[in-house]
Amino acid sequence: MAKAPVRVLVTGAAGQIGYALVPMIARGIMLGPDQPIILHMLDIEQAAEALKGVKIELIDAAFPLLKGIVATTDAVEACKSVNIAVMVGGFPCKEGMTRKDVLPKNVPIYRAHASALGEHAAPNCRVLVVANPANTNAVIFKEFAPSIPEKNITCLTRLDHNRALSQIAVRLNVHINDVKNVIVWGNHSSTQYPDASHATITTTSGEKSAGELIADHHWLQNEFITTVQQRGDVILKVRKLSSALSAASAACDHIRDWLIGTPKRTWVSMGVFSDGSYGIQPGLFYSFPVTCQNGNWSIVQVFRYFYSLTWPIIMLSTMTGLKIDEFSRTKMDATAIELMEEKSLAYSFIDQQ
Repeated sequence: MAKAPVRVLVTGAAGQIGYALVPMIARGIMLGPDQPIILHMLDIEQAAEALKGVKIELIDAAFPLLKGIVATTDAVEACKSVNIAVMVGGFPCKEGMTRKDVLPKNVPIYRAHASALGEHAAPNCRVLVVANPANTNAVIFKEFAPSIPEKNITCLTRLDHNRALSQIAVRLNVHINDVKNVIVWGNHSSTQYPDASHATITTTSGEKSAGELIADHHWLQNEFITTVQQRGDVILKVRKLSSALSAASAACDHIRDWLIGTPKRTWVSMGVFSDGSYGIQPGLFYSFPVTCQNGNWSIVQVFRYFYSLTWPIIMLSTMTGLKIDEFSRTKMDATAIELMEEKSLAYSFIDQQ
């Protein structure tokens, strides 16, 4: 029996990321080659004609999985019955502006979109915030969509995760599929902490530590980190435009793993609502290593077991996080501090609304 169509909303659909993303969704890259899609596209009035052009191109592409298109500038119409919302639309950071300059511009945008989704989306709608500052835009979204559970709101750090995987693959001259379990901690900003200390490489003789194979501690704690942190700036400099194709691909990766599941013994990086794990203040949208199963994410923990003296089975004893060394702790705390400052600033603008 054919699957029922899934309704996927993309805001800012006429923009660069949206233009790269919608054909990927329609082709099945996000939800699989057998999942029909009804695509909802939202953009601002100034982009209405461009949005019509995107719709025409989607029709002309004749995607077999695409069962319907809603293209509109009305948030309520765009949000009706959607199952997945990819929040690409937001006020762009223009030349000379800082992240703090962009925040007050995004509050009314995310208030309108979050309110519409909270009232009109399908039950259990999943939300991915892409527009920057993504972690703090997720805070704003949560504030204005109280009916959507915090577990259903995430933000994109998969692009940084993919960049980290790629840097290690290039360094070791291995296939990207052989690299796994890097972590991007914290904010999608220049304070993010790309962490290779738990990464592994699949070799003909089994799983090996990436750090052991790279054998260059200085590179791992310096160039590797700054390259991932600054990759977006490099693309902007050479392309004269911000990352679009790679961001769209990462958004597909994020949603696919969230809903379909991560491979065994493999985690990915997602910006999720902190529960206090790893000493990160609860209530922040912070990037953690997560595994996904049955449409839900879980922050990676390590389970310790003990053998019962009275039962011939292994009993669960305690649950702890991955081992964090002093270098990592410092980096993780620094990006958390930035997120706390951004959250405080965002609430000051929310209170003015």
